[in-house]
Amino acid sequence: MTASPVTAPRPLSPSAVLAQDHRELVEAFESFIRRELVPLAAELPETADQVPADLRAYVRRRSAALGFYAGDQPEELGGSGMPFTAVVLLHHAAGRSGCPLAPYALAGSDGPSPLLRHGTPEQIERYLVPLVRGESARCLALTEPHAGSDAFRLTTTAVRTGGGWRIDGRKTFVSNADRADIVLVVTATDLGEGAGPTAGATAFVLPMDTPGLRIGQRYEGMSGEPLFELLLDGVLAPEEAVIGGEEGIGAAAALAMDSLSRGRLVVAAMCDGVAEYALRLGVEYAREREAFGSRIGAYQHVQEHLVTTRAEVEAAKLLTLACARLVDEGTEAPENAALAKLTSSETAVRAVDRALQVHGATGWVRGHPLEHLYRYVRMMTIIEGTSEVQKVIIAQAMGLS
Repeated sequence: MTASPVTAPRPLSPSAVLAQDHRELVEAFESFIRRELVPLAAELPETADQVPADLRAYVRRRSAALGFYAGDQPEELGGSGMPFTAVVLLHHAAGRSGCPLAPYALAGSDGPSPLLRHGTPEQIERYLVPLVRGESARCLALTEPHAGSDAFRLTTTAVRTGGGWRIDGRKTFVSNADRADIVLVVTATDLGEGAGPTAGATAFVLPMDTPGLRIGQRYEGMSGEPLFELLLDGVLAPEEAVIGGEEGIGAAAALAMDSLSRGRLVVAAMCDGVAEYALRLGVEYAREREAFGSRIGAYQHVQEHLVTTRAEVEAAKLLTLACARLVDEGTEAPENAALAKLTSSETAVRAVDRALQVHGATGWVRGHPLEHLYRYVRMMTIIEGTSEVQKVIIAQAMGLS
Protein backbone atom coordinates (compact mmCIF):
# COMPACT_ATOMS: atom_id res chain seq x y z
CA MET A 1 0.00 0.00 0.00
CA THR A 2 1.53 3.27 -1.11
CA ALA A 3 1.37 6.13 1.35
CA SER A 4 -0.22 9.32 0.15
CA PRO A 5 2.27 12.12 -0.37
CA VAL A 6 2.31 14.61 2.47
CA THR A 7 2.01 18.22 1.46
CA ALA A 8 4.39 20.34 3.50
CA PRO A 9 2.76 23.36 5.11
CA ARG A 10 3.64 26.60 3.41
CA PRO A 11 6.26 28.36 5.54
CA LEU A 12 5.43 31.68 7.11
CA SER A 13 6.92 34.79 5.58
CA PRO A 14 9.81 36.14 7.68
CA SER A 15 7.83 39.29 8.50
CA ALA A 16 4.98 37.17 9.88
CA VAL A 17 7.18 36.34 12.87
CA LEU A 18 6.95 39.96 14.02
CA ALA A 19 3.24 40.22 13.18
CA GLN A 20 1.93 37.45 15.43
CA ASP A 21 1.53 39.60 18.56
CA HIS A 22 -1.54 41.37 17.17
CA ARG A 23 -2.83 38.66 14.82
CA GLU A 24 -6.34 38.55 16.31
CA LEU A 25 -6.74 42.31 16.01
CA VAL A 26 -5.59 42.29 12.40
CA GLU A 27 -7.90 39.39 11.56
CA ALA A 28 -10.84 41.26 13.10
CA PHE A 29 -10.01 44.32 10.99
CA GLU A 30 -9.66 42.20 7.85
CA SER A 31 -13.04 40.61 8.62
CA PHE A 32 -14.58 44.10 8.89
CA ILE A 33 -13.11 44.98 5.49
CA ARG A 34 -14.48 41.83 3.84
CA ARG A 35 -17.86 41.95 5.57
CA GLU A 36 -18.71 45.65 5.30
CA LEU A 37 -16.30 47.61 3.13
CA VAL A 38 -15.85 45.34 0.12
CA PRO A 39 -19.62 45.30 -0.62
CA LEU A 40 -19.73 49.10 -0.33
CA ALA A 41 -16.70 49.46 -2.61
CA ALA A 42 -18.38 47.22 -5.20
CA GLU A 43 -21.05 49.88 -5.65
CA LEU A 44 -18.51 52.53 -6.66
CA PRO A 45 -18.04 53.22 -10.39
CA GLU A 46 -15.21 51.07 -11.75
CA THR A 47 -13.17 54.05 -12.94
CA ALA A 48 -13.89 56.30 -9.93
CA ASP A 49 -10.75 57.81 -8.39
CA GLN A 50 -12.51 59.67 -5.59
CA VAL A 51 -14.59 58.23 -2.80
CA PRO A 52 -17.65 60.41 -1.99
CA ALA A 53 -17.23 62.48 1.16
CA ASP A 54 -20.34 61.06 2.81
CA LEU A 55 -19.12 57.50 2.27
CA ARG A 56 -15.71 58.36 3.72
CA ALA A 57 -17.41 59.85 6.75
CA TYR A 58 -19.54 56.73 7.22
CA VAL A 59 -16.51 54.43 7.00
CA ARG A 60 -14.63 56.62 9.46
CA ARG A 61 -17.45 56.62 12.02
CA ARG A 62 -18.16 52.90 11.63
CA SER A 63 -14.51 51.99 12.06
CA ALA A 64 -14.24 54.26 15.12
CA ALA A 65 -17.27 52.55 16.67
CA LEU A 66 -15.49 49.21 16.25
CA GLY A 67 -12.29 50.54 17.81
CA PHE A 68 -10.06 50.50 14.72
CA TYR A 69 -10.03 54.08 13.44
CA ALA A 70 -7.73 55.83 15.92
CA GLY A 71 -6.79 52.80 17.93
CA ASP A 72 -3.58 54.20 19.41
CA GLN A 73 -5.42 57.05 21.10
CA PRO A 74 -6.16 56.65 24.85
CA GLU A 75 -9.43 55.02 25.83
CA GLU A 76 -10.53 58.12 27.75
CA LEU A 77 -10.48 60.02 24.44
CA GLY A 78 -12.46 57.38 22.59
CA GLY A 79 -9.56 55.31 21.26
CA SER A 80 -8.55 51.74 22.06
CA GLY A 81 -5.16 52.40 23.67
CA MET A 82 -3.46 49.93 21.33
CA PRO A 83 0.33 50.00 20.84
CA PHE A 84 1.75 51.73 17.79
CA THR A 85 2.92 48.41 16.35
CA ALA A 86 -0.74 47.35 16.13
CA VAL A 87 -1.61 50.57 14.31
CA VAL A 88 1.15 49.91 11.79
CA LEU A 89 -0.12 46.37 11.22
CA LEU A 90 -3.65 47.66 10.61
CA HIS A 91 -2.42 50.13 7.99
CA HIS A 92 -0.47 47.31 6.37
CA ALA A 93 -3.62 45.19 6.30
CA ALA A 94 -5.59 48.06 4.73
CA GLY A 95 -3.09 48.41 1.92
CA ARG A 96 -2.84 44.65 1.41
CA SER A 97 -6.62 44.24 1.14
CA GLY A 98 -6.92 46.00 -2.20
CA CYS A 99 -10.21 47.53 -1.01
CA PRO A 100 -10.34 51.24 -1.94
CA LEU A 101 -12.35 52.05 1.21
CA ALA A 102 -9.98 50.34 3.65
CA PRO A 103 -7.52 53.26 4.02
CA TYR A 104 -10.38 55.51 5.18
CA ALA A 105 -11.13 53.12 8.04
CA LEU A 106 -7.90 54.22 9.72
CA ALA A 107 -6.88 57.69 10.85
CA GLY A 108 -4.74 59.52 8.33
CA SER A 109 -4.51 63.14 7.27
CA ASP A 110 -8.15 63.69 8.25
CA GLY A 111 -7.90 62.18 11.73
CA PRO A 112 -6.47 63.06 15.14
CA SER A 113 -3.10 64.78 14.96
CA PRO A 114 -0.32 64.26 17.51
CA LEU A 115 -0.10 68.06 17.48
CA LEU A 116 -3.42 68.18 19.29
CA ARG A 117 -2.16 65.71 21.89
CA HIS A 118 -0.09 68.69 23.09
CA GLY A 119 -3.19 70.88 23.25
CA THR A 120 -4.78 72.38 26.30
CA PRO A 121 -7.47 70.33 28.09
CA GLU A 122 -10.12 72.49 26.44
CA GLN A 123 -8.62 71.92 22.97
CA ILE A 124 -8.42 68.17 23.55
CA GLU A 125 -12.06 68.00 24.60
CA ARG A 126 -13.37 70.30 21.89
CA TYR A 127 -11.29 69.14 18.92
CA LEU A 128 -9.34 65.95 19.57
CA VAL A 129 -12.11 63.80 21.05
CA PRO A 130 -14.48 64.24 18.05
CA LEU A 131 -11.58 63.42 15.71
CA VAL A 132 -10.77 60.22 17.61
CA ARG A 133 -14.43 59.16 17.50
CA GLY A 134 -14.64 59.79 13.77
CA GLU A 135 -17.26 62.48 14.27
CA SER A 136 -15.25 65.23 12.61
CA ALA A 137 -12.37 65.64 10.16
CA ARG A 138 -9.44 68.02 9.99
CA CYS A 139 -6.77 69.24 7.60
CA LEU A 140 -3.22 70.53 8.09
CA ALA A 141 -2.12 73.83 6.54
CA LEU A 142 1.68 73.73 6.65
CA THR A 143 3.20 73.76 3.15
CA GLU A 144 3.62 77.12 1.42
CA PRO A 145 3.95 77.81 -2.32
CA HIS A 146 7.64 78.75 -2.30
CA ALA A 147 8.81 76.39 0.43
CA GLY A 148 7.81 72.83 -0.50
CA SER A 149 9.88 70.35 1.49
CA ASP A 150 11.35 73.19 3.55
CA ALA A 151 8.11 73.15 5.48
CA PHE A 152 9.08 75.52 8.29
CA ARG A 153 10.29 78.32 6.01
CA LEU A 154 7.11 80.20 6.75
CA THR A 155 5.76 83.42 5.29
CA THR A 156 2.30 83.01 6.81
CA THR A 157 2.40 85.20 9.92
CA ALA A 158 0.51 85.50 13.18
CA VAL A 159 0.77 88.89 14.88
CA ARG A 160 -0.59 89.65 18.34
CA THR A 161 -3.60 91.91 18.50
CA GLY A 162 -5.51 93.22 21.47
CA GLY A 163 -7.55 90.06 21.94
CA GLY A 164 -5.51 87.38 20.23
CA TRP A 165 -3.76 86.99 16.89
CA ARG A 166 -4.15 88.18 13.30
CA ILE A 167 -3.12 85.55 10.75
CA ASP A 168 -2.27 86.37 7.13
CA GLY A 169 -0.81 84.09 4.50
CA ARG A 170 -1.28 81.42 1.90
CA LYS A 171 -0.97 77.65 2.18
CA THR A 172 -0.92 75.08 -0.60
CA PHE A 173 -1.31 71.33 -1.22
CA VAL A 174 -3.75 71.01 1.69
CA SER A 175 -5.50 67.62 1.78
CA ASN A 176 -9.12 67.31 2.97
CA ALA A 177 -9.72 71.08 3.01
CA ASP A 178 -13.08 70.65 1.25
CA ARG A 179 -14.45 68.25 3.88
CA ALA A 180 -12.63 69.31 7.06
CA ASP A 181 -14.35 70.73 10.11
CA ILE A 182 -11.15 72.24 11.55
CA VAL A 183 -7.73 73.21 10.25
CA LEU A 184 -4.36 73.20 11.96
CA VAL A 185 -2.44 76.23 10.69
CA VAL A 186 1.29 76.61 11.26
CA THR A 187 2.60 80.17 11.14
CA ALA A 188 5.63 82.29 11.86
CA THR A 189 4.87 84.31 14.97
CA ASP A 190 5.56 87.96 15.63
CA LEU A 191 5.41 88.98 19.28
CA GLY A 192 5.07 92.66 18.41
CA GLU A 193 6.94 95.67 19.78
CA GLY A 194 9.68 95.30 17.20
CA ALA A 195 10.63 91.79 18.26
CA GLY A 196 10.12 90.42 14.73
CA PRO A 197 9.31 86.83 13.82
CA THR A 198 10.54 84.26 16.31
CA ALA A 199 12.94 81.49 15.40
CA GLY A 200 10.14 78.99 15.92
CA ALA A 201 6.66 78.52 14.58
CA THR A 202 3.23 78.43 16.19
CA ALA A 203 0.32 76.10 15.45
CA PHE A 204 -3.29 77.24 15.67
CA VAL A 205 -6.50 75.22 15.55
CA LEU A 206 -9.37 76.97 13.77
CA PRO A 207 -12.87 76.02 12.61
CA MET A 208 -13.07 76.00 8.83
CA ASP A 209 -15.85 78.59 8.88
CA THR A 210 -13.64 81.18 10.61
CA PRO A 211 -14.05 84.58 8.89
CA GLY A 212 -11.15 85.40 6.57
CA LEU A 213 -10.31 81.72 6.01
CA ARG A 214 -11.25 80.37 2.61
CA ILE A 215 -10.35 77.69 0.13
CA GLY A 216 -8.57 78.92 -2.98
CA GLN A 217 -7.37 76.96 -5.98
CA ARG A 218 -8.15 73.26 -6.32
CA TYR A 219 -5.50 70.90 -7.73
CA GLU A 220 -6.23 67.44 -9.13
CA GLY A 221 -3.59 64.87 -8.19
CA MET A 222 -2.48 62.04 -10.49
CA SER A 223 -4.47 59.52 -8.48
CA GLY A 224 -7.61 61.69 -8.47
CA GLU A 225 -7.18 63.00 -4.93
CA PRO A 226 -7.75 66.77 -4.84
CA LEU A 227 -5.47 69.19 -3.02
CA PHE A 228 -6.31 72.76 -2.15
CA GLU A 229 -4.91 76.20 -1.60
CA LEU A 230 -5.92 77.80 1.69
CA LEU A 231 -6.04 81.59 1.98
CA LEU A 232 -5.90 83.42 5.31
CA ASP A 233 -6.74 87.10 5.01
CA GLY A 234 -6.91 88.92 8.31
CA VAL A 235 -8.05 85.85 10.22
CA LEU A 236 -8.60 86.79 13.87
CA ALA A 237 -7.70 83.90 16.16
CA PRO A 238 -8.33 84.06 19.91
CA GLU A 239 -5.59 83.25 22.41
CA GLU A 240 -7.18 79.86 23.06
CA ALA A 241 -6.58 78.88 19.42
CA VAL A 242 -2.82 78.45 20.01
CA ILE A 243 -2.18 74.72 20.30
CA GLY A 244 -0.62 74.16 23.71
CA GLY A 245 -1.62 77.58 24.98
CA GLU A 246 1.08 80.09 25.93
CA GLU A 247 3.74 77.36 25.99
CA GLY A 248 2.92 76.49 22.41
CA ILE A 249 3.97 79.87 21.01
CA GLY A 250 7.03 79.31 18.85
CA ALA A 251 7.07 75.58 19.66
CA ALA A 252 5.23 74.05 16.69
CA ALA A 253 8.34 72.52 15.09
CA ALA A 254 9.25 70.66 18.25
CA LEU A 255 5.67 69.57 18.87
CA ALA A 256 5.41 68.23 15.33
CA MET A 257 8.38 65.85 15.50
CA ASP A 258 6.46 62.84 16.84
CA SER A 259 3.70 63.65 14.36
CA LEU A 260 6.15 63.49 11.44
CA SER A 261 7.91 60.33 12.62
CA ARG A 262 4.74 58.38 13.31
CA GLY A 263 3.14 59.67 10.13
CA ARG A 264 6.09 58.40 8.11
CA LEU A 265 5.83 54.95 9.68
CA VAL A 266 2.12 54.83 8.88
CA VAL A 267 2.90 55.73 5.25
CA ALA A 268 5.58 53.02 5.22
CA ALA A 269 3.09 50.44 6.50
CA MET A 270 0.49 51.39 3.89
CA CYS A 271 3.18 51.14 1.19
CA ASP A 272 4.18 47.70 2.43
CA GLY A 273 0.57 46.58 2.14
CA VAL A 274 0.12 48.05 -1.34
CA ALA A 275 3.35 46.40 -2.50
CA GLU A 276 2.18 43.05 -1.12
CA TYR A 277 -1.17 43.44 -2.87
CA ALA A 278 0.55 44.26 -6.18
CA LEU A 279 2.79 41.22 -5.75
CA ARG A 280 -0.25 39.01 -5.17
CA LEU A 281 -1.91 40.32 -8.31
CA GLY A 282 1.27 39.66 -10.29
CA VAL A 283 1.71 36.11 -8.98
CA GLU A 284 -1.94 35.18 -9.59
CA TYR A 285 -1.81 36.51 -13.14
CA ALA A 286 1.52 34.78 -13.88
CA ARG A 287 0.05 31.45 -12.73
CA GLU A 288 -2.97 31.75 -15.03
CA ARG A 289 -1.88 33.64 -18.11
CA GLU A 290 -0.51 31.54 -20.96
CA ALA A 291 1.76 32.64 -23.78
CA PHE A 292 3.70 30.58 -26.32
CA GLY A 293 2.35 27.34 -24.89
CA SER A 294 3.30 27.94 -21.24
CA ARG A 295 2.09 29.89 -18.25
CA ILE A 296 4.07 33.10 -18.15
CA GLY A 297 5.15 32.38 -14.58
CA ALA A 298 7.42 29.69 -16.01
CA TYR A 299 9.51 32.27 -17.87
CA GLN A 300 12.57 33.48 -16.01
CA HIS A 301 12.10 37.15 -16.82
CA VAL A 302 8.65 37.10 -15.23
CA GLN A 303 10.03 35.17 -12.26
CA GLU A 304 12.73 37.83 -11.90
CA HIS A 305 10.10 40.55 -11.53
CA LEU A 306 8.11 38.69 -8.90
CA VAL A 307 10.92 37.14 -6.88
CA THR A 308 12.78 40.45 -6.66
CA THR A 309 9.59 42.12 -5.45
CA ARG A 310 9.04 39.36 -2.86
CA ALA A 311 12.52 39.91 -1.41
CA GLU A 312 12.18 43.70 -1.30
CA VAL A 313 8.69 43.62 0.25
CA GLU A 314 9.75 41.25 3.02
CA ALA A 315 12.74 43.46 3.85
CA ALA A 316 10.59 46.61 3.90
CA LYS A 317 7.95 44.99 6.13
CA LEU A 318 10.58 43.82 8.63
CA LEU A 319 12.13 47.29 8.80
CA THR A 320 8.77 49.01 9.31
CA LEU A 321 7.69 46.59 12.05
CA ALA A 322 11.04 46.88 13.82
CA CYS A 323 10.79 50.68 13.84
CA ALA A 324 7.22 50.51 15.16
CA ARG A 325 8.34 48.26 18.00
CA LEU A 326 11.06 50.75 18.87
CA VAL A 327 8.38 53.47 19.13
CA ASP A 328 6.47 51.31 21.60
CA GLU A 329 9.67 50.89 23.59
CA GLY A 330 10.18 54.66 23.76
CA THR A 331 12.55 55.25 20.84
CA GLU A 332 11.16 57.63 18.20
CA ALA A 333 14.35 58.44 16.34
CA PRO A 334 13.53 60.48 13.22
CA GLU A 335 16.13 58.58 11.19
CA ASN A 336 14.33 55.28 11.89
CA ALA A 337 11.07 56.58 10.47
CA ALA A 338 12.98 58.11 7.55
CA LEU A 339 14.65 54.78 6.78
CA ALA A 340 11.33 52.93 6.83
CA LYS A 341 9.46 55.52 4.81
CA LEU A 342 12.24 55.75 2.19
CA THR A 343 12.56 51.98 1.85
CA SER A 344 8.87 51.15 1.79
CA SER A 345 7.71 53.93 -0.53
CA GLU A 346 10.41 53.25 -3.11
CA THR A 347 9.75 49.51 -2.83
CA ALA A 348 6.04 50.02 -3.42
CA VAL A 349 6.68 52.04 -6.58
CA ARG A 350 8.91 49.28 -7.96
CA ALA A 351 6.50 46.53 -6.88
CA VAL A 352 3.53 48.09 -8.65
CA ASP A 353 5.64 48.84 -11.73
CA ARG A 354 6.82 45.23 -11.98
CA ALA A 355 3.33 43.83 -11.44
CA LEU A 356 2.04 46.09 -14.20
CA GLN A 357 4.82 44.86 -16.48
CA VAL A 358 3.79 41.25 -15.79
CA HIS A 359 0.17 42.09 -16.67
CA GLY A 360 1.11 44.03 -19.79
CA ALA A 361 -1.74 45.92 -21.45
CA THR A 362 -4.27 44.22 -19.16
CA GLY A 363 -2.92 46.09 -16.15
CA TRP A 364 -2.58 49.36 -18.05
CA VAL A 365 -6.28 49.58 -18.94
CA ARG A 366 -8.31 52.16 -17.04
CA GLY A 367 -10.27 50.51 -14.23
CA HIS A 368 -7.74 47.77 -13.50
CA PRO A 369 -6.46 47.90 -9.88
CA LEU A 370 -2.84 48.22 -11.03
CA GLU A 371 -3.63 51.17 -13.27
CA HIS A 372 -4.95 53.07 -10.28
CA LEU A 373 -2.16 51.89 -7.96
CA TYR A 374 0.45 52.99 -10.51
CA ARG A 375 -0.78 56.55 -10.13
CA TYR A 376 -1.62 56.32 -6.42
CA VAL A 377 1.64 54.87 -5.16
CA ARG A 378 3.80 57.49 -6.86
CA MET A 379 2.71 60.13 -4.37
CA MET A 380 4.02 57.99 -1.51
CA THR A 381 7.60 59.00 -2.32
CA ILE A 382 6.54 62.66 -1.91
CA ILE A 383 4.08 62.95 1.01
CA GLU A 384 5.40 63.19 4.58
CA GLY A 385 8.71 64.35 3.12
CA THR A 386 10.17 63.35 -0.23
CA SER A 387 12.64 60.50 -0.59
CA GLU A 388 15.39 63.10 -0.87
CA VAL A 389 14.37 64.67 2.46
CA GLN A 390 14.44 61.24 4.10
CA LYS A 391 17.98 60.74 2.79
CA VAL A 392 19.05 64.07 4.27
CA ILE A 393 17.66 63.04 7.68
CA ILE A 394 19.46 59.71 7.50
CA ALA A 395 22.72 61.33 6.37
CA GLN A 396 22.57 63.77 9.28
CA ALA A 397 22.09 60.87 11.71
CA MET A 398 25.18 59.25 10.18
CA GLY A 399 27.21 62.39 10.84
CA LEU A 400 27.62 63.21 7.16
CA SER A 401 26.39 66.81 7.27
